Amino acid sequence: MFKAKVLFIGPNESGKTVLANFLSDTADVGGEYKPTQGVRILEFESQAEGSHDNDKCDVELWDCSGDFKLETCWPAIIKDSSGVVIIFNPNVPSHLKEIETWYSMFISSQGLQESQCLLIAHHKPGSAVEDGRLPLASHLGRLPLIHSNLEEEPEDVKQAFCKYLGSVVKTMSESREREEMSIIT
Repeated sequence: MFKAKVLFIGPNESGKTVLANFLSDTADVGGEYKPTQGVRILEFESQAEGSHDNDKCDVELWDCSGDFKLETCWPAIIKDSSGVVIIFNPNVPSHLKEIETWYSMFISSQGLQESQCLLIAHHKPGSAVEDGRLPLASHLGRLPLIHSNLEEEPEDVKQAFCKYLGSVVKTMSESREREEMSIIT
């Protein structure tokens, strides 16, 4: 069984913790906003949809603070990560600009493939959900994007995450096979 270390990153108050709790079936999904201090690590088992035989996958989900004052900790957080999910609130214009910084710090600097990345436009309860095009920078536009609304379509969010995990596991599997072949030859 594969173990995937997936980082949840993005601006403050974008919904990272709410989504992390929901996807890991952790009880506390609602409540008042409390900023994450540093990082929270949630471990759970999930379906990796689309991977070899739709295997189960051990997920180590790192729910990271959106506070830039913790930037010196980022190299340690990034180490050995299998995937990165950038979560943002599409109704906050500054988030659209800020996710470019998150992209350059966590994705382009690590050379991650697009299949290892996911953008989640998280809509807070009561906000309008528009699945239309978001004004994203061109390099962000190449990444898979899902809109999440836990009030109206929670199972769609879970299914999209399982599909994303499947592509992460597939990438990890292909990388492992290449490594093994290089040892043999």
